[in-house]
Amino acid sequence: MKALSLVSWGMVMLAPALFAYAYFVYPLLLRVCPWVRPFKYGADPISIASDDAWPFVSISLPAFNEESRLGDTLESLLSLDYPSDRMEIVVISDASTDRTDEIAAGYSGRGVRLIRLPERGGKVAAENFGASALKGTLVVNTDATIRIPPDSLKPLIRPFKSPEIGVASGRDISVAAGESETNQAESGYVGYEMRVRELETRAGGIVGASGCFYAIRAELHRPPFPPHLSRDFASCLVAREHGLRSVSVNDAVCYVPRTASIAREYRRKVRTMARGLATLTYKRHLLNPFRHGLFAWKLFSHKLARWLVPITAPLMLVGLSILVLTTEEVLPVYMLLGGLVAALLGLGGMRASWTEKAPNLLSSLGYVFAANLAGIAAWGQFIRGTRSAIWEPTRRG
Repeated sequence: MKALSLVSWGMVMLAPALFAYAYFVYPLLLRVCPWVRPFKYGADPISIASDDAWPFVSISLPAFNEESRLGDTLESLLSLDYPSDRMEIVVISDASTDRTDEIAAGYSGRGVRLIRLPERGGKVAAENFGASALKGTLVVNTDATIRIPPDSLKPLIRPFKSPEIGVASGRDISVAAGESETNQAESGYVGYEMRVRELETRAGGIVGASGCFYAIRAELHRPPFPPHLSRDFASCLVAREHGLRSVSVNDAVCYVPRTASIAREYRRKVRTMARGLATLTYKRHLLNPFRHGLFAWKLFSHKLARWLVPITAPLMLVGLSILVLTTEEVLPVYMLLGGLVAALLGLGGMRASWTEKAPNLLSSLGYVFAANLAGIAAWGQFIRGTRSAIWEPTRRG
């Protein structure tokens, strides 16, 4: 009975311990540990003497049925503060069936190129298809759902003055979609994530780039990548395999509209986490601390430890139930009741804000509950071996 009690308490404590470590202890260690030495990429990564000194960059814009937004996106990219003769914009149409191709072709006179896949293959397949046609020494990856301020591209490119940098990731800022104020909890999470990446950059580099806005050396981008995996996450892993670092650049801002409802955010999280798990499995050798040291620790702490939290939460309820049934202790009873109440509040918050705005506190509880539910669903897809390369873009405002 004592052994069963110990095992049950272990099940109870695993989820909160992982949560506390991944979201609080790990960032604290990045900040205070003496063995995490501040890293500066290059002696002078800021000043570039003239326009001719800027590298030639290719802006890669995969798109599937983006007729409602593509024109605005291209106008935004064409207004970037970067030498026009050192930049190309390439729209890679994933066999779009609307006016996406027509709109992109209409910008050919302003230096925009269109590449079309013969049949739909998904975002990574589109990037694979277009990679060999990109002329730049650096590839800037973005999409039609976000906006990049005119002064954000140069800061993203400056770190590459240092030969040890392989990837530079922008700083996402979550903004309301149009006049909608739904799903505000997403903004808090995005801000937290950007602060963690800033700490990781100081500690030698990040382990995952922002899929909305990141740059990578062309030689790292050109090799084809399995289409069912996550290329933005893998970009930092590939850079590590080549002995290069990846950094987050605070001045390289991009505005990311929040998804209009928790329903869409839930589906996005399931998709991105399932692909992330598959990508981490594909590059699992980088989790070896004996070969990859600090990078392996950061990869485990930032990615795997977070992803384990959702599937350990049900174990906590199982462990508490066992303790309630097999012991006379009062604490497990109160803990179980508290957990059930929290779950019910989270479920209620998720239902209330599934398709529309709910009060902030209720919406935040719903966001957390939906995120954990999405994590469980993603693990289910991963364990079943469900792999889908077809790209369903997140429809933001």
